[in-house]
Amino acid sequence: MDLDDVWRTIDAQRLSLADLLDDLSPAEWETPSLCDAWRVRDVAAHLTLAQMGPWPLTVAAIRAGGSFNRIIRDTALRVGPLPDDEYGRRIRAMVGSRRRAPFISPIEPLTDVLVHGQDIALPLGRERPIPPVPAAVSARRAWAMSFPFGVRKRLAGLQLRATDSDLVLGEGAPVEGTTGDLLLLITGRTATVHRLSGEGRQRLPAADGRREESRRTT
Repeated sequence: MDLDDVWRTIDAQRLSLADLLDDLSPAEWETPSLCDAWRVRDVAAHLTLAQMGPWPLTVAAIRAGGSFNRIIRDTALRVGPLPDDEYGRRIRAMVGSRRRAPFISPIEPLTDVLVHGQDIALPLGRERPIPPVPAAVSARRAWAMSFPFGVRKRLAGLQLRATDSDLVLGEGAPVEGTTGDLLLLITGRTATVHRLSGEGRQRLPAADGRREESRRTT
């Protein structure tokens, strides 16, 4: 994917996610997401902050004592609660813009909307397919980063092989699945581990539908 393709995918994913949010019932907004201690509402609030500027980010970092997890948590919680229809409106308002938070590449907002979209959809039993080509781009980026996922250490001795793209990461016992499910595994989610296969599958954590706070995306 070139840069234009990345941003087109981000826009499409934001629009479809906003449509999903518009369709949620009051109970669904309060459902626990795949992010530990975050409701669906909190994940949606976090996604509205994808274009946070340097000054608000600096203030948030000072308040959080420099803790990455606290910055992510506190900024999201400070947004809301908003009226239910406001989350989708704010996410749609970002479509067509290439603004992003400081110090990150365009791949981070792509990963954010792909993965957090699943953090919302999976606990609700909502269908939200992950396109394999963008998922492979995000997976390679997350694999290459030592922070915040620590994936090469966490999945050492395993080779991830996608069944719907050319994605192959790592060396060792094979773990096979869709690119989307491998992206979730790479970013610390275990909710779809049961859909993976291969010799290395037995070395993965059991599916518990949660993920560690320290592995949240941006």
